[in-house]
Amino acid sequence: MGKQKIKKEMKISQIIENYPDLIPLLMGYGLHCVGCSFSRQDTLESGSKLHGMSDEDIDMMVNDCNELLEELRED
Repeated sequence: MGKQKIKKEMKISQIIENYPDLIPLLMGYGLHCVGCSFSRQDTLESGSKLHGMSDEDIDMMVNDCNELLEELRED
C-alpha cells in the first residue's frame, strides 16, 4: 500500500511526523515549522499563507512534495 499523498489541507505536524524526508523541501519554501508550536494547528495551506505564499506557490509546493515522495518510493 502506497503512502498517502500530501494535501494542502493536512496539518503541518502530520506531514513532518509522517514524511520527515520532506522537511528540507518545506524549509526550502520558507516553512521553518519543524519546531514551531503552530504546526499542530496550521494546515499546510494556512501556514503557507501566513508566510506570504500565493495559492500558486502552495500548489507548486504540494506537487513538489508528492513528486519527491514518488521518487523516494522508487529507490
